[in-house]
Amino acid sequence: MIANLAQGVQAFTSNVFLVDGERTVVIDTGANFDVVAAIESRVDDLDAVVLTHTHRDHVDNLEAVKDAFDVEAWGYDASIDGVDHELEDGERLLLGDHEYVALHTPGHKDDHLCFYSEDTGVLFAGDLVFQNGSFGRTDLEEGDRGTLVESIDRVLERIDEELSEMHTGHGPSVATEPYDHVELASRMARQA
Repeated sequence: MIANLAQGVQAFTSNVFLVDGERTVVIDTGANFDVVAAIESRVDDLDAVVLTHTHRDHVDNLEAVKDAFDVEAWGYDASIDGVDHELEDGERLLLGDHEYVALHTPGHKDDHLCFYSEDTGVLFAGDLVFQNGSFGRTDLEEGDRGTLVESIDRVLERIDEELSEMHTGHGPSVATEPYDHVELASRMARQA
């Protein structure tokens, strides 16, 4: 089960995905709302926090979640405060009941990761791409448009047209032809 705990929150935050199952995790912790209460309303315990990247809107609630559930955080760069364990590019990890591969996808931020399950056709895209061909900002520190395009293309090489769901860092998840949204983002990022 995948649930967006930030859905309907009227505050500046990222989406926060609770992935329940054999290994119950939260992907990103969001900001400016009580994510601990939102987690507690759905599950009794949490096994880990997994981060797409460490922009503040994705990690401001990180310490509160780690303290409340006595869990550690996994991300690309363990030298960043709050990241306890490093996930390498291509590393496989269990999210819920399914295996995902971590894909290093810089361009929006150097430590950005996407998570893809080939078995279920699910992609957690973070702030790399969004609905309707939108893509992550590159005007912030560590942002780079050329690198972002390369990262989007790398994801396109891993996924296929059978992609069933794409869960993004902001905005709605995409369950109708999500592959087309990633492909459009690749084209749009080149033009902008």
